[in-house]
Amino acid sequence: MNVLLLGASGRIGTRIANELLNRGHAVTGVSRSGAVDGVDDPNFSAVAGDATDADQIARLAAGHDAVASALGPSGDESPEALVEMLDAVLDGMRRASVDRLVWTGGAGILNVGPDTRLIDSPEFPEEWKPVASAAIEAYGLLEDADDLRWTYVAPAALIEPGERTGEFRTARGELVADEDGESRISMEDFAIAFADELESGDAVHEQLAVGY
Repeated sequence: MNVLLLGASGRIGTRIANELLNRGHAVTGVSRSGAVDGVDDPNFSAVAGDATDADQIARLAAGHDAVASALGPSGDESPEALVEMLDAVLDGMRRASVDRLVWTGGAGILNVGPDTRLIDSPEFPEEWKPVASAAIEAYGLLEDADDLRWTYVAPAALIEPGERTGEFRTARGELVADEDGESRISMEDFAIAFADELESGDAVHEQLAVGY
């Protein structure tokens, strides 16, 4: 596939880029500066772009088979910027006639019990709630996008750099945790699950959770 990757310069974005490239896909990596470190492949192109600008998204997405996103608010942005980004991405994709989107979401939306999301659990850190709430609000935009083949891929409660093991579990709408209740995933294995879904389309219009 020919994939437009938004947020390509971030820690998760670079890992997704490398995973896709290792599978033989072509990737156009978008970042604010146009510079993406840690990705070196002849099938990779780095470009500058503003993910809140639907016109730019439409221009960049044209001719691609799919849009992949590892976007998140940066340190100088309010969490609500995430909603603005997704709104622009959806608009731009429609203008470019690209209908496949795999979006990196947050774990806060995932269920941890009957009618209980992770964000509503007592253990959820208060300082994470603004970003988690914005991610949930953004998901509402996806739910209304019936004309696009979107998937919301959510990591475990803890995601950090680590090993690429290829051994993980997925679930639909439910937080993935081990027998001790720990929910974690390496960025490397998250990238595998993300690329798997981009290729297969098994979880279109669903929340796909990833964890050990």
